Amino acid sequence: MTSQPHILLITADELRKDALSCYGNEAIRTTHLDRLAAQAIQFDKAYTASPWCLPARCALLTGLYPHNSGAYSNFRKCELSTGVPNLFQAMKEAGYRTSVHGKCHFAPVPYGETQADRTLPYDEFRDYYLSLGIDRLDLQDDKQVSVWFYDDYAKELDQAGYLKPYRDLTWDRSKRKVFPFPGPEEWHPDSWVGRKTVEMLEAHEPEVPLFCWASFSGPHYPFDAPEAYMERVDMSKDKPRVLLEGEFDDERRIHHRSYHGDGRGIADGSFSADGFAQKNYTEAYWHQLRKSYYANVAQIDDQVGRILETAYRRFGDNLLVIFTADHGEMLGNHGIWGKGDCGYEDVLNIPMLVQYPRERELHRSEAKVMLTDIMATCLKAAGIGHNETDGRDFKEWLSEGGRHYVYSEGEGFFCVSDGSVKYIHIEKNGRTHYELFDLKTDPDEQRDVSGLPEYAEVLAELRNAESTLFMKKLLA
Repeated sequence: MTSQPHILLITADELRKDALSCYGNEAIRTTHLDRLAAQAIQFDKAYTASPWCLPARCALLTGLYPHNSGAYSNFRKCELSTGVPNLFQAMKEAGYRTSVHGKCHFAPVPYGETQADRTLPYDEFRDYYLSLGIDRLDLQDDKQVSVWFYDDYAKELDQAGYLKPYRDLTWDRSKRKVFPFPGPEEWHPDSWVGRKTVEMLEAHEPEVPLFCWASFSGPHYPFDAPEAYMERVDMSKDKPRVLLEGEFDDERRIHHRSYHGDGRGIADGSFSADGFAQKNYTEAYWHQLRKSYYANVAQIDDQVGRILETAYRRFGDNLLVIFTADHGEMLGNHGIWGKGDCGYEDVLNIPMLVQYPRERELHRSEAKVMLTDIMATCLKAAGIGHNETDGRDFKEWLSEGGRHYVYSEGEGFFCVSDGSVKYIHIEKNGRTHYELFDLKTDPDEQRDVSGLPEYAEVLAELRNAESTLFMKKLLA
């Protein structure tokens, strides 16, 4: 057995923290993740670096904020450069074998090229991902991407005869992105990712250190859980949606368009809504969407259980396990779903479970940490000299009580919070928005207080934190 720990990183895409029962969900039981949480550091205040997939994933991979890595948008051509040091490269230089099973999304997807009646080539993207330092790649690059483009999963799904019905449902606007997966459970993207990860763990020789990333594309929309998993959800125990009548009536609010449809709002659910207005979704729709989301989480939990059982059996205690999400999902709170331009805790405050080698005790912490801390944690565990990143090992933050500020950013979007107040700044498509939430008096983030004189001082402090962060890059 190698003296360096094997590293198992498990991520779910667009996963709300409170969708897991270890974080309070009562509609389902996430038994396997609960068991991991009971033997790990469970962070209550872990934050993503971006509400979008690409910048969040590249922040995880490099330990850099999006403005420092250059990978800051899902939509512009700003793929992660191979010249920016990343976790795969560092692991390989230290003798690790690297593997990814599932979603990468380190380069913008060419959404404009997609066609409803066909699935297009994707070899160029696969080759690019491998060039970042991945030894083995089983690519399932997002549920929708896998019907738009022939990644590894799409090719196998096509051979099994389920690609066309999956593509048809994904493109069917009448479904509003909510439908049961049109095939056997074992062919769902998240089951395929679990299967490929287990195959890698079973085949890998324990004498060679392994960095293995199981990257589930669920529960990101479409909300497409296999029918059998719907039975695992008890919606009578679901928490009520967070709603405030008239919350977005003011046109200055960031999600006025997302909710009312005055032009296309950026929150993802607007694109499937009648008139692009999410206020037009019915309660029956919200019920089914949330139920399918939870069912998909239960499915992922089962796959995580299989992965963990295999990893423990193969590697014993010489294993660092990290479970997290790239970002969360609104799931109907504030009357919207999606994550675009969302500075809410629903999207930014993510699950984070960290089990260090030979440590199996619960430590629940409210220390503020970020996705950008994962690279530093992995490098330190592997005995690798610290690369210059925007993160630190999780235990270092624990010893100091956590970060003072957490940041989130993306194309035209910035957010900073000290845990008590949160400031959001939007500059996009000719729009400028400022919002400030007092998380102590308004934990549901419904009332913008940026214009109130009693908040002028704290608003100035957070704006100073914003300018200081970016000045370090602009005038370095």
